Amino acid sequence: MKIKIQGGRVIDPANRVDAVLDVFIADGRIAAIGAAPDGFAADRVLDAAGLVVVPGLVDLCARLREPGYEYKATLESELKAAMHGGVTTLVCPPDTDPALDEPGLVEMLKFRAERLRQGHVYPQGALTLGLKGEVLTEMAELTQSGCIGFGQADVPVTNTQVLLRAMQYAHTFGYTVWLRPQDAWLGKGGVAHSGAVAARLGLAGIGVSAETIALHTIFELIRITGCRVHLCRISSANGVELLRAARAEGLPVTADVSVNHVHLTDVDIGFFDPMYRLEPPLRSGRDRAALQQALADGTIDAICSDHCPVDDDEKLLPFDQASPGATGLELLLPLTLKWAREAGQPASAAIALITQRAAAIVGAPALAQGAGTLGAGAVADVCVYDPEAWWKVEPARIASLGKNTPFLRHELQGEVVWTLVAGDVAYQRAAVAAA
Repeated sequence: MKIKIQGGRVIDPANRVDAVLDVFIADGRIAAIGAAPDGFAADRVLDAAGLVVVPGLVDLCARLREPGYEYKATLESELKAAMHGGVTTLVCPPDTDPALDEPGLVEMLKFRAERLRQGHVYPQGALTLGLKGEVLTEMAELTQSGCIGFGQADVPVTNTQVLLRAMQYAHTFGYTVWLRPQDAWLGKGGVAHSGAVAARLGLAGIGVSAETIALHTIFELIRITGCRVHLCRISSANGVELLRAARAEGLPVTADVSVNHVHLTDVDIGFFDPMYRLEPPLRSGRDRAALQQALADGTIDAICSDHCPVDDDEKLLPFDQASPGATGLELLLPLTLKWAREAGQPASAAIALITQRAAAIVGAPALAQGAGTLGAGAVADVCVYDPEAWWKVEPARIASLGKNTPFLRHELQGEVVWTLVAGDVAYQRAAVAAA
């Protein structure tokens, strides 16, 4: 099918495009932007006047809950949520049940996702068998089955020698190791940021030192091994300063931040609201300000949703017993745009964080298909959104089976109108008609 997206503001940071242009799609790929290719006759025209046309969004952390946690969500439900959010490329962590530590599990997940034709799923392989931190997985076989890197999700490796060997092996073959920096012992048992709020509420705290000590260890191991590391969900001002120094030193390290931590602090916990129970925990206003500035100056490379659908019953428990996590695929775009408006940044800077720069972290498999760009020849993964539309975050509006988000009842600006995957319209906002 040939599709013309007509009259929208095209923002493509990868190609430094920000202008009102037409987009032409043929055979599942971007045929041209601006002038129509010779002989192009559209089968369908999408009227994007007043709308913004961007590459399909790239989310660096989306738990799809399969295999093993289908009672929380399913691949079908979460990819549907991704389409509602304009997210066409998803990286899923390895903390499934069983963990993604065998090629067969990875191949099954990718096969199911490809059959649904609702986005491109890139699994992380488990760094150690069962995420137990003891025995390394067969990284070469997992890479051949489709893994784009290796990590432990939220499970730290307590044995530093095991982590050293893993990073040595990964560097030898050019693999990226994805790590969330948290010391296994300093973070054990905590449920909130260690500070005045946790003390007043009587909650066990997790100090910033749990993150910074882990970062010191990771950076020293990078110096020893040369391994490329992606830091998942930096959460503190001190962590940002260590990251900034490591990048100035030239260490091969990138980092992302959860969209929740860009906007919220530990004060938002209020009176034990379990919707704000997250990993890492929400930190202080100073930490949030540092994260926002790090996005603006490029110290942090990308924003992720940290999508983590949780069963309703698991959020109806007391704060310290509730399961951590928040749904976020459908909130990634409006919350990233909110950061840009409040930080005085152009929309193109926000879009870059969740397209071009995130795709670069995913690496060669995503870049080969043209993820994060609308360049001619790229696979036609496109998000078209209304920058002026306001919508209220209600359970009925959330396509994900997980309705758990601290932004429930909030009104957000920026709503997806169309999502295209490989040139097919995978989602269309209700009451929108094609020209």
